[in-house]
This record gives sequence, C-alpha cells and structure tokens, in this order.
Amino acid sequence: MTMTERSTCDGCDSSVESPLLREVRVGVDGKDVDRQVLCPDCFARWIDRYRTEMQPRADSSADSESLIID
Repeated sequence: MTMTERSTCDGCDSSVESPLLREVRVGVDGKDVDRQVLCPDCFARWIDRYRTEMQPRADSSADSESLIID
C-alpha cells in the first residue's frame, strides 16, 4: 500500500491529498499572471467568484469594451 502525496492549498493552507487539488492558472498574452493550487472548497469559491465577476453588468454596453477569454 502506498501513501498518497499531500500538498498545501494556496487558499486556506490546509493539507490536502494531491489528487483532490486543482490548479488554477490565469494568463495574459501567453504569460502566467497567477497560479494557485486549491482544495475542493477553495476551488468552488474561486469558480463562484469568477462567475460573479465575469457576468456582464446591466449598465455596461457591449460596444464600449471587448473581453476575449481564451
């Protein structure tokens, strides 16, 4: 029987088994801007925050800015 590797979540500093961790990378123009390894709970919070912040606002017009997510 082998032991599962553990690593630390960048969001909450808890020790988590490596297979449960998720890596989040944000890049701009092919360069990493942010990279985090998150436990399942922190990853779910990151997804919720991302969805909230990326939702178009009712008062913004589509012609004023363009956002391309690749």
